[in-house]
Parts: sequence; C-alpha cells; structure tokens
Amino acid sequence: MTDDDRGAAVRTYYRAIDDGAYDDLASLLSADFVHRRPDRTLEGRDRFVRFMRDERPNPDTVHSVDAVYADADADSGERAARGRLFDAGGEELFAFVDVFRFDDADRLVELRTFTR
Repeated sequence: MTDDDRGAAVRTYYRAIDDGAYDDLASLLSADFVHRRPDRTLEGRDRFVRFMRDERPNPDTVHSVDAVYADADADSGERAARGRLFDAGGEELFAFVDVFRFDDADRLVELRTFTR
C-alpha cells in the first residue's frame, strides 16, 4: 500500500462510520484492532464495529477531516488525521487528532484518539 493508499484508507474509515457502512469499516481493520480514546479502550475488530453500530452515545455525527498526515518515514505504518466532529444539526462537538497504525497487511491495527 502506498502512502496515498493509506491516506485514502483513513478517509474511508471516517466515511464508513458516517455512512453506517459497517462492513466497509470492518474490512479496513485487523482482527486485533484496538481503539484507544480518552474515555475508553475498545479491543478487537468485532467489538469496535459493534460499538460504532450499536452503542455510540450519539450516532448521528459527521466527521470533517481537515488533513491527513504521513510520517517523514513513509514506511512507519502511521498516519494522523486532524478534524472535527459535528452533530446532525451542524454544531461542532469537538476537535480531534487520530493516529492510525497499519500492520504489514495494510489493515488498521491501532487507533489513538486525542480530543479537545
């Protein structure tokens, strides 16, 4: 996977969540995917997809990705995204930076979320 492909995968990740395309979301993730965020850690692809599909406090949100960044070492397997989360009415809920780590099979293996 090239740097551009990984950036596209990051953008596809947000689009899948916003569109409720949970099969597409699952296809991006390794089986042992881990999401670390300020309020919780979700371990495993199935657990993460279930949370996104059924358990989010506010499922009617839209991610606005302002930029996707690659490490200077393109082979590091990490990408970062800076953006904002909006509710269904268009009100900004918070700003975020997500750091994605890809495994050798080019699936997302870890996501760390930082919010403000």
